[in-house]
Amino acid sequence: MNEISVNHLLGIQNLTEKDFDLIFNTASQFKEVINRPIKKVPSLRDLTIANLFFENSTRTKLSFELAEKRLSADVINFSTSQSSIKKGETLVDTVNNILAMKVDMIVIRHPHAGSAKFLSQNVNSQIINAGDGAHEHPTQALLDCFSLRERLGDLKGKHIAIIGDIIHSRVAISNIFALKALGAEVMICGPKSLLPKYAESMGVNVEIDLIKALRWCDAVNMLRVQNERMNINYFPSTREYSKLYGLTNEKIQSIRKPITILHPGPINRGVEITSEVADSENAIILDQVENGVAIRMAVIYLLASKIKNISSA
Repeated sequence: MNEISVNHLLGIQNLTEKDFDLIFNTASQFKEVINRPIKKVPSLRDLTIANLFFENSTRTKLSFELAEKRLSADVINFSTSQSSIKKGETLVDTVNNILAMKVDMIVIRHPHAGSAKFLSQNVNSQIINAGDGAHEHPTQALLDCFSLRERLGDLKGKHIAIIGDIIHSRVAISNIFALKALGAEVMICGPKSLLPKYAESMGVNVEIDLIKALRWCDAVNMLRVQNERMNINYFPSTREYSKLYGLTNEKIQSIRKPITILHPGPINRGVEITSEVADSENAIILDQVENGVAIRMAVIYLLASKIKNISSA
């Protein structure tokens, strides 16, 4: 079996072209598994995985937990509300105490950028980054690209637009890295106040006119405004933002071509996207959710295969 080149999944930039192919091919196999009447395989029945979520999460946490259970791993869910970190314990001490209970792998979401990498350098465990601050969210980018490939085929030369709150979005950063690695052309679009000043240095096109971005692209990934990361007002009002950057059926019809529509969730219906568009046949939002389980199964399986002899799917 081919091996993934990394020992941890900390970010997209560490992955090679062969890694992408291996993850996607493995995810395709696991997607078949989760659509069977019996949705579990015994691949990781000897492993224990701890999910450490220091930020609120519904979809990502459930997706990881379901992926782990579909692989027959034992799962521990760590609650920050009951954590000794609130009593002053360091992150490394907390994780080492968990590892002392013979846990094999850590999935971590943390509000501080670099936390996953820091852990990988200071504890003896495989680490999967489930989102670190506004830095990266690698499994989201992998499932987005996997979903796009299912709909569009090879992404080389395809035009993919990312619309919305780019500056606060770990999804945007990871998607840019992944899409460019797969040969796609990327455009970011939003109010100037929500676009990073360093954007062009990342090799992406920058646009502030939503209609121009829609005319350019083959697919669009709509991001929500991340109010929880804002300590100032980045635009006058939600109503004005929605008028200029909300994706509506009227705007899509005005460009006179079909485009594939993604959204990482949670959706703020009526703000960045209308219900009519989110529920349309060109939207692959629920496909992303299904593919999220398959991609996370693939990542966990491939990383675990480097440390243990595990049975095949």
